[in-house]
Amino acid sequence: MRAVVQRVSRASVEVEEATVGAIGPGLMVLLGVSRDDGPKEAAWLAGKIAGLRIFPDNQDKLNLSVMDTGGEVLVVSQFTLWGDCAKGRRPSFGRAAGGEKAEPLYLVFVDELKKLGLNVATGSFGAMMEVSLVNSGPVTLLVDTEKAF
Repeated sequence: MRAVVQRVSRASVEVEEATVGAIGPGLMVLLGVSRDDGPKEAAWLAGKIAGLRIFPDNQDKLNLSVMDTGGEVLVVSQFTLWGDCAKGRRPSFGRAAGGEKAEPLYLVFVDELKKLGLNVATGSFGAMMEVSLVNSGPVTLLVDTEKAF
């Protein structure tokens, strides 16, 4: 699994001009599932992201996690994170999981965040979405389970 994690002051996602998910301060997570991923990767990634110390403490040092701050998380599926741009000009998405595998793992990831006590909003899996966010910092990280296992 791959995730682009952004610290935000607010974020939202719309489908057909209707807001389907919105948060205040917290994390915006774009989540990509590969053909090789399973529940173990989803659980690990959720725990890793929930515990990332990327929020400032009272001395302005990045010492707090989204759990410490009471922040929220918006999770949006993003199969294009598995796009391979090494050859040619059209990305290859051969490593991205198809919807029948990716959606259940996406939901496992969301459930794992909720089990940690986080308020989680989501986009609509597989839909054409418009995502809006205000990146705070800016702070943007790439977290990849391939580097952990």
